[in-house]
Amino acid sequence: MSDRNTTGAVAAAGPLLLGVRHHGPGSARAVRAALDAARPAAVLIEGPPEGDALLPLAADPQMRPPVALLAHAVDDPGRAAFWPLAEFSPEWVAIRWALARDVPVRFIDLPATHSLALKEPHGDQPGEQPGEETGPAPETPETPETPETREAPEQEATPHVDPIRVLAETAGYDDPERWWEDVVEHRSPAADATADALAPFTALAEAMTALREAYGDGGHPRDAVREAYMRIQLRTARKEFGDGVAVVCGAWHVPALAARTTLAADRALLKGLPKVKAEMTWVPWTHRRLARHSGYGAGIDSPGWYGHLFGAADRPIERWMTKVAGLLREEDRFVSTAHVIEAVRLAESLAAMRGRPLAGLSETTDAVRAVMCEGSDVPLALIQDRLVVGETLGEVPDSAPAVPLQRDLTRSQRTLRLKPEALEKELDLDLRKETDAARSRLLHRLRLLSIGWGEPAEGRGSTGTFRESWRLRWEPELHVRVAEAGVWGTTVATAATAKAESQALAATALSEVTALAEHCLLAGLPEALPVVMKALADRAALDADVGHLADALPALARSLRYGDVRSTDTAALAEVAAGLAERICVGLPPACTGLDADGAEALRRQVDGVHSAIGLLVAGATPAGAEATPAEGLRDRWGAVLRKLAGRDTVAGIIRGRATRLLLDEGRLTEDEAARLMGLALSPGTPPTDAAAWIEGFVGGASGGGMLLVHDERLLSLVDAWLTGVPADTFTDVLPLLRRTFSAYEPGVRRTLGELVRRGPVPEGARNDATDHAYPGFGPGLDQDRADAVEPVLHLLLGRTPVPAEATA
Repeated sequence: MSDRNTTGAVAAAGPLLLGVRHHGPGSARAVRAALDAARPAAVLIEGPPEGDALLPLAADPQMRPPVALLAHAVDDPGRAAFWPLAEFSPEWVAIRWALARDVPVRFIDLPATHSLALKEPHGDQPGEQPGEETGPAPETPETPETPETREAPEQEATPHVDPIRVLAETAGYDDPERWWEDVVEHRSPAADATADALAPFTALAEAMTALREAYGDGGHPRDAVREAYMRIQLRTARKEFGDGVAVVCGAWHVPALAARTTLAADRALLKGLPKVKAEMTWVPWTHRRLARHSGYGAGIDSPGWYGHLFGAADRPIERWMTKVAGLLREEDRFVSTAHVIEAVRLAESLAAMRGRPLAGLSETTDAVRAVMCEGSDVPLALIQDRLVVGETLGEVPDSAPAVPLQRDLTRSQRTLRLKPEALEKELDLDLRKETDAARSRLLHRLRLLSIGWGEPAEGRGSTGTFRESWRLRWEPELHVRVAEAGVWGTTVATAATAKAESQALAATALSEVTALAEHCLLAGLPEALPVVMKALADRAALDADVGHLADALPALARSLRYGDVRSTDTAALAEVAAGLAERICVGLPPACTGLDADGAEALRRQVDGVHSAIGLLVAGATPAGAEATPAEGLRDRWGAVLRKLAGRDTVAGIIRGRATRLLLDEGRLTEDEAARLMGLALSPGTPPTDAAAWIEGFVGGASGGGMLLVHDERLLSLVDAWLTGVPADTFTDVLPLLRRTFSAYEPGVRRTLGELVRRGPVPEGARNDATDHAYPGFGPGLDQDRADAVEPVLHLLLGRTPVPAEATA
């Protein structure tokens, strides 16, 4: 009991030990009231001492929480840790209080140079006390369990205790979070009067002392080291400022800081700690990151709600309901003033029934669901996302230290008017505009550097090559990615160029180099292209696998396509692409024989990719009306390859069917020839599974085969006759394949096909000679005059010069 009494009296007899739960509005208000009452000569805060030089920036007008201290190893930027602070964090309140009154303020936790070097046991965050929300303790990504990171047996024997849960159960609560909110977070500002300012910390210190007596240290294995360092720093401060020192730290550490230990014993615990060279800065943080329980999260379920409790001077429930009503009205939901009044009354009634001093988040949520959302959880999810958690993104001053790459990125963001935002947004770019083209280059360069600020998205407008759509969202950990990418250069352009050159030299697969070439063109990195092109030529000359060549060609074709829009010299790229296409034409027919079902499907996709790529190569190389070029000859060569694939029985059925369809769409195969090939593929001598595979290749849903069957009754009759003739014992084998083929059609196409099959063939005499079609409702044949009228518009849209009629005569 003597130690417990000593701890409870620390406010009067020694340093002021303010034990808190990190990121709590009640704790933050209590700390402010205690500091106002005690007026300490210095303030010590649980945090990395390397951040002392950055503390004055907290008073800068540009600094707006939530923010975080970011520490990373200089030689390994990926080894990083964050110390997040919100407006309602007790540590942030203490820092601002000290700076506003010119009171010295320091961090006293274990230095980042040690915490970054120490390996963590699996599943724990460095410095995190189980049951205690992390804040000043650094946040690092979860580490997968390996032999090096697995906790030692003697550490596993140490009992872990959740102090908040134990105290809540002692008080008769089954929910520790509800107990903490009732006792601490929901204390009204009036309760933190000066006369009673130190009472909460005295009571909490006594409770934590009793818990540590009952359970031992029972916390994180590193706690003993951290507490030893904090005691050393506390001794140093007491020699300088006397006992008029205030310490803001996690409540679990208060008994350890008040304990009587020797300096030699504390130094012995710190002896031999590993070290790395570390750098530190301020970075913006988000409420959403505070709400995460893993990775860089702090485990705060409701940062937006906590921020509201801290910022509301009075009537917090009324103000909260007003916010909720405003949000719902913005989403065009009818919410009146009467709804707000009734929701407040219901929340207060629920709190009284549940014996709570103030309506908490659960009571307000229940009230909002019943009154404003009419019992629906759908609008409630919006409230949870926008208000309870929130999308607040902090800001840091320009004077905060940063790696050169981060400064260049910041300048580019301002020049291009691309402000980082925590809320996801869509960005549509027109590459014909200089600013949009520069934005595109920046986003592509960042992707090349693995800085995932933007991800390409499907555009809502034109599908032309001059359009790009992006989905942007800034996450705090991207600052770590920027620090990691800083090893490649001091600007985004030079860093992306250096990394592209390095990847080109290290790539082993041809498809990797072609994808890299595409990235370089999209990112506007002309200095990297020579290295990439040399690597591409070397890999292409050595790779004889047709599958690898087929995977590589589409990326080259897209690169040439975008090169026209971005005014990039792609002559060397076109030469390599043409060479790859020629080698594919030679090696593809032999590669299409002797394949199993999976191999045939994979090669079918590659045939589609090569067909589209050759179309792009020919379209880009041969303007309308110009003489034929080698690329135009490539089209004929490819057509010959498709004819070989369509006519060989040894080729897999899905590939033969796909080759037949591509020839038909290109006009290189007449409808009669296509019907003949289908008749052969669906003949009684063909195994049903092979015939079903041919059908999938020919009329697969992605190829628009449904409409082909709708408008060509001969093909539909062939498929119908074959399907009805499949033996019953093999029908179950082909059914999954057929179902996959026809289920991909549009509902209207499937419905029309069903109607046509139900009607059956129309007798010859019933045919409508005017329409030359067996079924009513179809339009007449091709109207040549109307088709000719459309042709000039198509040329205008495609940007091509129409060929004079006499030139084609």
